Formats: sequence, structure tokens, C-alpha cells
Amino acid sequence: MAFSPEKRKGTISGIIFVAIFAAAATYIAGLGPVKALGLSPLVIGIVMGIFYANTLHNQTPVEWQSGITFSGKKILRFAIVIYGFRITFQEIMAVGMDGFLVSLIMLSTTLIFGSWLGTKIFKMDRDTSILTASGASVCGAAAVLATEPVLEAEEYKTAVAVSMVVLFGTISMFLYPVLYTTIIENASGFLHMTAREFRIYVGGTIHEVAQVVAVPASVPVSPKEMADAAVIVKMTRVIMIAPMLIV
Repeated sequence: MAFSPEKRKGTISGIIFVAIFAAAATYIAGLGPVKALGLSPLVIGIVMGIFYANTLHNQTPVEWQSGITFSGKKILRFAIVIYGFRITFQEIMAVGMDGFLVSLIMLSTTLIFGSWLGTKIFKMDRDTSILTASGASVCGAAAVLATEPVLEAEEYKTAVAVSMVVLFGTISMFLYPVLYTTIIENASGFLHMTAREFRIYVGGTIHEVAQVVAVPASVPVSPKEMADAAVIVKMTRVIMIAPMLIV
């Protein structure tokens, strides 16, 4: 066991090591140029972890591994649950049933169709397809990491899924405001969206929470109470991560 008398010291050291890593990622994510890209501390942490695993990993004391594993399994799962409680049911009701339905439909269709598309069309292996689809349908890298232990997927498949989710989420973060101001706002028919509808669309389709926060800042919204619609819809998707993992 991780906290048995003979392993306790190494486990605690490993947890502290991960905590320092997380603090560094949070600090870097708050720096101006990085913050402007909408990259969350989670994404920065993953990039740092990949770099570390391919450079200094062999210099880490073996005794710390139990603490690192404990952080990646137990603490991560608990943190993801807490992550979903950042939104209240009152906020969900403020967005309305249309926002909730967008979240539900986008999550279910993206997960099912994305998994099928990856395996049947792009000939990806099952685990990578499901990991990528889960990240795209729920909350980006966090959903990929939450799905990994359920599938017992290999680490390199998780890295591939995270890379794809972050890449396309970042592209969307820059592309969506341009599409709204040049096409969607002045379009007619089904292409037209009000600012509020566009924010709901953003919250229902972009992967990372930080990216969702960055996009609406470029789009004017009235009335003021609708300013957080994108984030609320996004967090509604985050809440659905537990049912997704059970299924």
C-alpha cells in the first residue's frame, strides 16, 4: 500500500513533488503570453510532464513513484469531482433549458460519433479514439486523464489524445471570434446567431474551460447577466463527466 510504514516517506515525497509541479504549472499559466493563449494550468502541467518524462525521469528516486502514482490516480479523480462543483444549479437554470440540451446533445453525439469516426474512418486504435472523443466531448485534457484509468490505456495514447484535443481547441479559440464577427453575426437563416446563442455554442463545443473563457471576451453581449453563458454551459458538460465514465 502507498502509505504502509515502509513506503510512507517516499509516498509523501512523491505527492510533494507533484504539488510543486502543479504550482509551477499554475504560475506559468498565469503569465501574460501564456494566459493570452487560453492554456490552462492542466495543459501546461501535461506539457511539463511530457518534457520531464523524456529528460529527467530516470533521476527521480524510485521511492517517490508510489506518491506520484497516488497523485495521478486518487487525487486526480477527487480533483475532477470537485472541478464539477464549480457551477450551481441556479446558474444552469439562468442559461435555460436550451443551454442544458446543447451540453447534453454535444456530449453524447461527440463521444459516440467521435469514437466511431476514429476507429472506422481514421483507423485509430480503440483506446486513442475513445480518449480523444472523451476530451472533445467533456472538458479537454481533464476528461482524457479521467478516462485513461477506466480504459487502462497506455500513456502514449493519452499523450496523443491530449495533444489533439488541445490543438483543435486552441484553433477554435482563435477561429470562433473571427467567424462570428465576419459571418455569423450578419448571416441570415440557420447560420445567424445572437451573441447569447453564440456563447452557448462556444460553451458546448470548445474543449478547455480556459479556452471557453477566452473566446466570449471578443464578442459583445447584452444583457450583462448573459456574459457567463459560455462558461456555465461548459461547466454543465464538466458535471456530466461522472455519468460518461460510468457508461
